[in-house]
Amino acid sequence: MSRGLPKQKPIEGVKQVIVVASGKGGVGKSTTAVNLALALAANDSSKAIGLLDVDVYGPSIPKMMNLKGSPELSQNNLMRPLLNYGIACMSMGFLVEETAPVVWRGLMVMSAIEKLLRQVDWGQLDYLVVDMPPGTGDVQLSVSQNIPISGAVIVSTPQDIALMDARKGAEMFRKVHVPVLGLVQNMSVFQCPNCKHKTHIFGADGARKLARTLDLDVLGDVPLHLNIREASDTGQPIVFSQPESDEAKAYRRIATEVVGRLPPPPE
Repeated sequence: MSRGLPKQKPIEGVKQVIVVASGKGGVGKSTTAVNLALALAANDSSKAIGLLDVDVYGPSIPKMMNLKGSPELSQNNLMRPLLNYGIACMSMGFLVEETAPVVWRGLMVMSAIEKLLRQVDWGQLDYLVVDMPPGTGDVQLSVSQNIPISGAVIVSTPQDIALMDARKGAEMFRKVHVPVLGLVQNMSVFQCPNCKHKTHIFGADGARKLARTLDLDVLGDVPLHLNIREASDTGQPIVFSQPESDEAKAYRRIATEVVGRLPPPPE
């Protein structure tokens, strides 16, 4: 797969790129990407953070980050990211109507990805978090082959069906020489708000078993909690809106683990 790959070209102004991926949809990848970006900023206020949504068919970042509108253009005819909660954001969702389906074939999707990668004026960023679409297809390969990526974070629930695809996602990044920083075990446990009984709805520690198989680390566990879902749906991610909650602290610990595993940024 590595034969004849296009020469990678860094995104201007961006020191390090972190991709958040999963083999399967519906495992909380976008929620993780949003809260990871906010946690990186919360852990170190001196760092400039960006968030890029390359899920062309189902962009989630505009709603989760409470952003609407079209990007303005710079003097160089580059799109300026929209800003909220201190995070610079770009998404296909800013370029199409909110309710309009994107009914495109592969070439048009690849053209959109190229635009999102190359025609955005990010300014100077320490970290750009990229919310990838689910799967291991054209978009994942295009992003991986065209820009240098410092590391990938794989998100999965503990469920066997999700873990099968998470493994494929991790193996794909290894094939294109992208370091896999580790796994996030999302929706790891549900605690009843009344009696406090804990239930492993999707199974217990499946991601940990997969991590051992792949010789990877689990970067952290995020519980299945109503607050996380409500905060995302209202466009006030939990790391921002409830920074002292256990759930926000879980994301901040994951961000610390991610930064600790990144290679040094290029000079």
